[in-house]
Amino acid sequence: MSLGTLNRHFLLEESTRVSDGAGGFADAWVAVGDLWGALHPGSGREALGGGVALSSVPCKIVIRSAPVGSPQRPRPDQRFRERTRLFRILSVTDADTDQRYLSCQCVEEVAG
Repeated sequence: MSLGTLNRHFLLEESTRVSDGAGGFADAWVAVGDLWGALHPGSGREALGGGVALSSVPCKIVIRSAPVGSPQRPRPDQRFRERTRLFRILSVTDADTDQRYLSCQCVEEVAG
């Protein structure tokens, strides 16, 4: 299996609740890691979401492994950011038998 060259810079982000100033809360994304990875895109599809066309592209992002519990190890409730592109993490598994790399199944959603 080809893991690819880890030549793309990703920020690992997680959602946090912040006060909205009116007694409620809003969700904000905060960077928790700085990673290099390889992006392997899949084939996309288009669907309607809230009256807007959403393009959904599944992909795999391969990064170096990190121990379970480490802040550098992605989780399914997080996302990757590459400049303006956002990749929601669906699952994280070992990419190789030596457990040196992680394979993150993601989806990139683009409103259009």
